[in-house]
Amino acid sequence: MTVMISNKHVEQLIEAALFSSSKPLSVRILKEKLLFQYEVSTSQIKQSLEEIEKHYKKRGVNLVEVASGFQFQIKAEHNDDVALLSEEKPQKYSRALLETMALIAYKQPITRGEIEDVRGVAVSSHIIKTLIERDWVKIVGHKEVPGRPSMYATTKEFLDYFSLKSLEQLPELLPMEESSIANSVMQDIMSTNE
Repeated sequence: MTVMISNKHVEQLIEAALFSSSKPLSVRILKEKLLFQYEVSTSQIKQSLEEIEKHYKKRGVNLVEVASGFQFQIKAEHNDDVALLSEEKPQKYSRALLETMALIAYKQPITRGEIEDVRGVAVSSHIIKTLIERDWVKIVGHKEVPGRPSMYATTKEFLDYFSLKSLEQLPELLPMEESSIANSVMQDIMSTNE
């Protein structure tokens, strides 16, 4: 049996769920796990999300849509000030890790050997392990060549971390001679999300 619910109550439940969740929530998850006992349409959920987004436009946080759903994020202009409250130091990433991550993001699916060909140096297994442990990269298959090397691609968690809905939102890649991949693309993106 489903129960009727007001638009305002739907909005409040969604807002509370988003604030309490440690990961983005999709419209499907909101409907199936939060609002399942109520008579709520997908369009009503989307409308509520739009209202919440409007409400927070002039606040210190924004409601943003990323690959996995919706989440609240601190406005970029407040990141440095709010970071002062954190006990943890922001993670620092090596140039090699950033270059490897950028190559995977822009050239996926790509093998470790192909990354090494572009970078001109060997890719440490520690770098690949770190990217996989962070859930930014996953193995999506094996290339049909001798040795069947693993092919790597980014994950939804990668898109979520960098506040992207899709890979099409990545900045345009400049030729390597004009700009270091690590410094111009990934470092900028990472500094805004720390």
